[in-house]
This record gives sequence, structure tokens and C-alpha cells, in this order.
Amino acid sequence: MSSLGPLRFQLNGHPVEIPAEPARILLDLVRDDLHLTGTKRGCDLGTCGCCTVLVDGRPTLSCLTLARLVEGRSVTTIEGVSPPQGLSPVQRAFVNHGATQCGFCTPGFVVTATALLRDHPHPSREEIERAISGNLCRCTGYIKIVDAIEAASKETA
Repeated sequence: MSSLGPLRFQLNGHPVEIPAEPARILLDLVRDDLHLTGTKRGCDLGTCGCCTVLVDGRPTLSCLTLARLVEGRSVTTIEGVSPPQGLSPVQRAFVNHGATQCGFCTPGFVVTATALLRDHPHPSREEIERAISGNLCRCTGYIKIVDAIEAASKETA
């Protein structure tokens, strides 16, 4: 398979230009080619949410997204969620509320919650549950995760 030439997009606020095969998925491009391994490979079927990134601010499953589809767009991974001075309010709340456990699903939850709170700063618990319904966790249940997102919404008030 031949390359279509360079793929150009913004990654975590920085311009990227990288060759990409037509069938390359965004998850592999981010993890293997750009060495940002915070985004996790889970199911490869779009059912677990571990690979969630933001594309133009919207939660997107990178395991189901062809890399070519982000041409000219903005992609934010878990590495881009953290401000330079430390943890984001969502990340801090996940730590403080014990919502991380093994941590494998945490990047997807944090990215999803970041978009939720940006667009809807004071969601109800039901709205939080609906927003994270595409993310699976096998360690914490979901109470601590919902508690953390709710606490982050109060911190950013």
C-alpha cells in the first residue's frame, strides 16, 4: 500500500505533518508513529472507549477513525488535556476520588469528561452517566468515576 503523502493536523495544540498510509487508523498513528501512548488500545471494536481522543473538541474513538480523516483538524489526546502546571481539574478529581484503579480506561474517561464539562459545565449525575456511557471500566464500577466528574464540575464553577 502506498502513502498518500503527508497528513497535516494539529495534535495537542501543535502542528503535525507525518506520512500515513490510507488505511492507517488514528489510534496506531498516535501511539506507534507519534509515540503518545496515553491513548489505550482496548477492544478495537469501538465498544470500550479506552482509545477516546478529541477531534475538533468532540470525543472520538480513535480505533474506528482513519487517520486521514483528521487532515486539517485538531486532535487532543490525554497528553494534551493536562495543563503545563500539572493536572487538569478532571484528572485531579479522578485521583482524589479513587476513580483510577488500574488506570487503563482512565484516559478515555478523562478525555470524555473534559469535553462534557467544557460543553456543559454543571451536568447532573444522569447527564454524566449518559456522557460516559461509551466508556467501560472493569475495576471501579462507575460510582467513583461519576463522583469525580461531578466534583470536577464544582471545581471549575
